[in-house]
Amino acid sequence: MTSRPLSFFMEGEIGMVDNIAGGEKVSKRLYEMGFNTGSEVKVIKNDIGPIIVSLAGSKIALGRGLAQKIMIRAN
Repeated sequence: MTSRPLSFFMEGEIGMVDNIAGGEKVSKRLYEMGFNTGSEVKVIKNDIGPIIVSLAGSKIALGRGLAQKIMIRAN
């Protein structure tokens, strides 16, 4: 199954982090936030403004640019 950017997922969709399509700084920042390969992510809100996801029991708001770099495989 192919992966797609987190920003393309609709509310309620669940997927697994496949990889981070960004440089070292971006990858490190997202890794520290919990976006590790294999982590389960659920989209809570994706309309206007930041994308809100549920990750390891926490809600995290991400800007669209950052969400574009997180590649997710749908479950």
